[in-house]
Amino acid sequence: MATILAFAGSNSSTSINYSLVKYTAALIKEHQVQLLNLANLPFPMYSEDYEKKNGFSNSLVELKNDIQNVDGLIISVNEHNGSVSAYFKNFLDWLSRVDKNFLKDKKVLLMSTSPGGRGAIGAFESIKNLLPRFGAETIIGFSLPSFQQNFDATKGITEPELSKAHKKAIADFLAQI
Repeated sequence: MATILAFAGSNSSTSINYSLVKYTAALIKEHQVQLLNLANLPFPMYSEDYEKKNGFSNSLVELKNDIQNVDGLIISVNEHNGSVSAYFKNFLDWLSRVDKNFLKDKKVLLMSTSPGGRGAIGAFESIKNLLPRFGAETIIGFSLPSFQQNFDATKGITEPELSKAHKKAIADFLAQI
């Protein structure tokens, strides 16, 4: 049995990316999945001055250890103005300061969603290209466009082809961890 940490790159209490991650985690029965809501983990904006003065918080170090102790990650990234959100970029900046290779040998199922038809593909592509710099080994992807039209809180992904693609991404990810 593999262990998986699942979270969205959003600090919004109404995050649609967190809804997608939560739904995805619920579909995985044969492995242990820990769901993490980053909205509960506020980090100050990264700066060298802040790091020199305050160091690393215990919650940041614990999170880095949690990441390193799992077999895989499920991450759904949100998009702000065509790019990754400042919150998630800041989150990655902090983790990379604790350990540049905090994702060493981690397999990642990378997802994104948005209210619009592009499915946060700008943020998805940005993070897809960034995660290997921190040691991520494998990235499998899924993007869900038009969240409100294609997702229902009780049924999940309602558009048949997107649902099929989502399930395939999960199966491909699980086959590699």
